[in-house]
Amino acid sequence: MLQCAEAIVEFQDGLVYKRRIRKRYRIAEIDERIRKERTRAEARIMAEARRHGVPTPIIFDVMDYTLVMEQIEGALAREIMRPQISERIGELTGILHGSGIIHGDLTASNIILSSDDTLYLIDFGLAYFDSSTESRGVDVHVYFQSLAATHASSLPELKEAFVKGYTRTLPEAAEVLTRVADIERRGRYVMRK
Repeated sequence: MLQCAEAIVEFQDGLVYKRRIRKRYRIAEIDERIRKERTRAEARIMAEARRHGVPTPIIFDVMDYTLVMEQIEGALAREIMRPQISERIGELTGILHGSGIIHGDLTASNIILSSDDTLYLIDFGLAYFDSSTESRGVDVHVYFQSLAATHASSLPELKEAFVKGYTRTLPEAAEVLTRVADIERRGRYVMRK
């Protein structure tokens, strides 16, 4: 069992049960509605990503606050990262963004390389539909930040590999990558009074 910020994840008989937990600081009726909506939205977005060719776990059931899905056996991309994997992540991200989907938490910890050498994107709990350059740029920036935190010594080559794959699958990649550079610059400055 894993306890996350928004959910409890349990593994049983080759299935994953992701149950959104109650937030006691919210009014009960509002909390129930939010958890139901987010659970349904996550399932819908994952199904749409799969339809466009981005491997995600298959969802078998959607209950009020719980997703029941396929368990993907394999290694987290974070643990086995190399340029070829980062390039493939770039390709999948380009497909995802071209489909109007923003992952919302695109990190090497939310990608699994399965035993059959397929990369699966997981944890779409923060995902949403959007095709704006800003949202795409933030998604890519989050991925680059996750690489900086876990693979700082090989960051330039991993970023370069990602860009190669991303550019291959998203026609607007140059515009998004320019925005990523803008986002990185914004993060370097602190406003003073």
